[in-house]
Amino acid sequence: MINQLLLNAIEYDRGDPKRIQHLIKVYELSRLIGVREGLDEITLKGLLAAAVLHDIGIHEGERLYGRNDGEIQQKLGPGVAAEILAKTNGFEDVQDRVLQLIATHHTYNNIEGIDLQILIEADLIVNHYEDGLSKKAISASRRLFKTKTGKWLIDMIYGLEKSED
Repeated sequence: MINQLLLNAIEYDRGDPKRIQHLIKVYELSRLIGVREGLDEITLKGLLAAAVLHDIGIHEGERLYGRNDGEIQQKLGPGVAAEILAKTNGFEDVQDRVLQLIATHHTYNNIEGIDLQILIEADLIVNHYEDGLSKKAISASRRLFKTKTGKWLIDMIYGLEKSED
């Protein structure tokens, strides 16, 4: 089921290896954090679907507005994601939450739910690398991390000082 969703998202992003590699990395980090943090099966299922589709509004934003920032992704992503979910059986039970996660994954205040927290952490870890952020900027963003696994990953991946968390 999740594999079919991955294939459908890759097909949607056809010809855009940067976006495809990004969604695969965020998906895998979300899976790792979600499993290590002990998410129940339904919450994990919704998180993984959202991780695959979290940036799916980028192409539509570029087409309609000539930009693809977080605000545009949150605005347009749920509509595109709903279309992809509709042609991928098995996500009906989590679709509403998946769309909500996509619509809020760049909103860092008032994070509601461990699934959104994990999606944000995984996306930040990947974005920091892809955007070439300085170690100082990455360290400053660490305050947004709440999960034990996410904190450990950002520390290990970027060589931050070992935390006391």
